[in-house]
Amino acid sequence: MARLWEADPSALFAKRLGKSAAELGNSQGEEKCPDIWQLDNGDIAVIGRDLTDVYSSRLPTGVFIGPGERLVVIPGNMLSAAKVDIPDA
Repeated sequence: MARLWEADPSALFAKRLGKSAAELGNSQGEEKCPDIWQLDNGDIAVIGRDLTDVYSSRLPTGVFIGPGERLVVIPGNMLSAAKVDIPDA
């Protein structure tokens, strides 16, 4: 059965949403930091800590991690800073 939505691996990074980890104080001058980006096709890419294995056994009812998906965690202040770049529904 085909998925209703599929990530497009040819999409390019278009715009950072919010501020960089360095601007928010979430890095120690390293480039290996969490981030949120809008891709040129409108999809969103999130770079964060892969905690799939940690959370997979305690997901809320009705929440699933499908094949090819990973659960990533980013600092809360990073998503809050991105709010200004995310349009209202």
